[in-house]
Amino acid sequence: QLQAYGGGLVQAGGSLRLSCAASGRTFNSFSLAWFRQAPGKEREFVATIGWGGGSTSYADSVKGRFTISRDNAKNTVYLQMNSLKPEDTAVYYCASKGGEGTVEPSRYDYWGQGTLVTVSS
Repeated sequence: QLQAYGGGLVQAGGSLRLSCAASGRTFNSFSLAWFRQAPGKEREFVATIGWGGGSTSYADSVKGRFTISRDNAKNTVYLQMNSLKPEDTAVYYCASKGGEGTVEPSRYDYWGQGTLVTVSS
């Protein structure tokens, strides 16, 4: 089970850090990812990180502003979001899968419940 938290309301240009804690099993050997879904839009890939933490990938829209990291000792993945824009407003979901990460949400086996991020202009 994955539990995402840390969302909230922030002004454009501000920062937030999302966290996603895993429970019930260890996800140390799994790839972890963040996706987001804005109202009326499809769920889209944000970032992924390999099981060892050394392999990361980002959507072009967040590259240079967002940083994904993980702490396997705490079974937790983070998403540091800086220089937030109104278009970053969405529900953010964490997800995990065995093997390498991918941008395709249907490949992920476990999902958190989502946390809402609202960026005001």
